[in-house]
Parts: sequence; structure tokens; C-alpha cells
Amino acid sequence: MTRSRLAPGVAVVTVPGRGTAVRTADGEFLRVTTGEVPERILLEHLADADAPGTHAVPGLEALLGAFAAAGHTVADRTGRTDRTDRADREGEGATRPRPAHPDTVWLLGDDVLTRPLAGHLREAGAAPRTAVPEEVTALVRAGAAPGAAGSAGERPAAVVWCLDRPVPTGLWDDADRLPALGVAWLRCHREGWQAWVEPPAFDGGDVTSAHVRLRRLAATPAHHELAAYWAGERVTGDDRPTGPTPAALVTALLAADLAAGATVGTGTDATHTVPAAPDRLPPRRRLRRVDLRDLTVTAHPVLPVPEVAPLPRPRGAA
Repeated sequence: MTRSRLAPGVAVVTVPGRGTAVRTADGEFLRVTTGEVPERILLEHLADADAPGTHAVPGLEALLGAFAAAGHTVADRTGRTDRTDRADREGEGATRPRPAHPDTVWLLGDDVLTRPLAGHLREAGAAPRTAVPEEVTALVRAGAAPGAAGSAGERPAAVVWCLDRPVPTGLWDDADRLPALGVAWLRCHREGWQAWVEPPAFDGGDVTSAHVRLRRLAATPAHHELAAYWAGERVTGDDRPTGPTPAALVTALLAADLAAGATVGTGTDATHTVPAAPDRLPPRRRLRRVDLRDLTVTAHPVLPVPEVAPLPRPRGAA
């Protein structure tokens, strides 16, 4: 039996009601027909080549050969693969107490990204500090409460959330409400070999993470597969953390977006006048995709998704 594992950047996704798909290293989705091989057996073998009960399944060898021929798997010469610990770090460690400051920027997420980002922000004169999701939730609830004071001394100027993995469903829902409360909201995440730097949001009319998800789903014919990938129905290849050089690039883009909103904490916004060049997209309406293999950055226009108007009441309805 072929010992193989998924290639770096590749994932196999279970799509509810629609079978299995491969997310390639280039970020494309391909439908998989497993034939006589149960999908469960394929997923178990790709997750662990030593999984009991998978080696004698008819057709699995040929199916794995097809994966290898397409470049989606690589030979596993070591048996079980040592996997990098991808534990959620949002709740790790205590937040360092420090005085609130108009230039304070809260950083959340994976330290492979937040550490270089903190360096960029300090160079720009900001005061970054580590925060946890519970603080964001408390900030949103306090700001939305009737009669909330909302003074600058009680809140950060910006919140930046960096994930070295796909965004779990619902994780950023509270943070999407920050711009309406006067707190800048910036974020990035990684999907395989692709990092996504989402547009900065400075007020309630800007693009949120929920808008980006809706726009991306609408733009791809593989929307079922993409939604399943985000939902965690996947087996991934060698999902190693982002390296220092790509992390420096991704976080520099975030820091530049924050700077484009003017000096942190002043409320001055230059993002509608930037850019000067007509062929560039303004930061607030720009979704950037970074290929972590060659550091190519591509920009895509993105707009907020308006709320759906309620249907008119039928004539004669009570």
C-alpha cells in the first residue's frame, strides 16, 4: 500500500450533501469521485497513513495513485507525521496591564504574525498590546450599551486580528461591529499557501469580514466546497506555520493599511483619497491575496454587502 500524505497547502474537504473535494495548493477546488472507496476511508488514510482498516480497501491504491499523479500527495517515508501544534492561542497568556492610550492597538491571533506586526506598529509610533477575544466582546457590548460613554481613553484606536489558519465560523462576528463604535478593525488569515489581507474598516459603512465571506462565496462556482473548507470539514497537508519572510510581508501590509487611515487615534481618514494612481484600489475597498510560495500580491475590489430589504407585505394580508 502506498504511504502518502497530502502535499503542503493541499486540503481534502468534506462537502455536506455533495461528497468530497480537493482544495489544491493554488486555492482551487476540484470535485473528487472516490468510486468504490468510501469517502471516510480516504479521509482516514490521508489523515493518518497508519490508520487501521484502510490498507485492504479495494480501489484505495489506485485512488491514492491518482492523487499522487496530480501532485496532491507526496510520499510519506517517515510513517506518522509530526504535526505542528495549531492550538488556538486566543485564550493563552494574560493580558499585560498598561494604561489606555489613544494610539493603543490590540493584537489578537497567532504570534507568528502578531509578533512582527507589533514591531511594525511600534516603529510607526503606536502602542500594540496583546488582547483576547473576551476583551473584544466586552468592548463591543459596552460600546453598544445605551448611554455608553465611549471615551477614547477606555478603548483602543484599532483592533488587529491575525490568524495563521482559516477563520473559524463566527469568530470575528463581534469584531465586525467595532468600526461602528469608532474602533478601526483590521484582520488577515491564511488558507493553505494563500494569505488574505482583508480591507481595513474604519466606520460602520466599511467592508467587514462577513462581507468578504459573502463576496468570495458569490465569486466562485465552488461555493459549497469553500463554505465546507471554512467550516472545518477538511484534512490538510503539511500545514506548517507561515515563515518569517512571508509573515513580515503580510504584517507590513496590515501596518500600511492602518497608516493609510492616518495617524492612529486621530480619526483622520485618508483611505478615500488614497490612492493617487488611478489603477490602484483604495485600501477600504481592496482585498489582497498573498501567495506565500513566491510572495506575489494580488488585489481584488470588494464592496460592502447591503442588507436585504424586507419583502413587501402581500395585499390583503392582515
